[in-house]
Amino acid sequence: MSKSKVVRHEINPFIEGMVIPVKDKSIKMSRMGKDDNILINSSTGEVHGTHLTTYKKVDSKQFIKLFTDNIALTFDLKSAGIKTLNVLLWSVQRKGIEKDLIPLDKYVLKEFLLANKVKLSQPTFSRGLAELEKSQIIAKQMRQGWYFINPNFCFNGDRIAFTTMIERKTDAEEKQGEMALNP
Repeated sequence: MSKSKVVRHEINPFIEGMVIPVKDKSIKMSRMGKDDNILINSSTGEVHGTHLTTYKKVDSKQFIKLFTDNIALTFDLKSAGIKTLNVLLWSVQRKGIEKDLIPLDKYVLKEFLLANKVKLSQPTFSRGLAELEKSQIIAKQMRQGWYFINPNFCFNGDRIAFTTMIERKTDAEEKQGEMALNP
């Protein structure tokens, strides 16, 4: 039986920004309000919190899947919207005639289905287009079946950061929510 070496610290090792390796990614933790990591509540001027940043290298397929999953989560897309977002991304890679204009019609859907061997009906695709339009990811162009792409969602880069801010409600906000539930 081997004895493991006991590690002791002279100063708290968690005070400065730290990087924690987890499987195939690394997580950087730092305090908000230090150096260039500043988040300010414009109402109160408060500059506190913790910032977690995850760095992960993935192949192209994983990148598209993670991108799609995170957009879907951010905009509460339903199944139809998620499936149609996959068609959109596939089409952008193959058919981007102009930088911000793309066809998304029954012919593109047919090509996507042949290339990817997945199931997606025309009515579901149409509902998905409506979801993407409602989320302002795409907008109809004058020509039927053509859409403008919001460049903030579809780009040709190889890095993207998704940030989710979680803020605890104040006691007053919690009481107000309880009162609304129990009139």
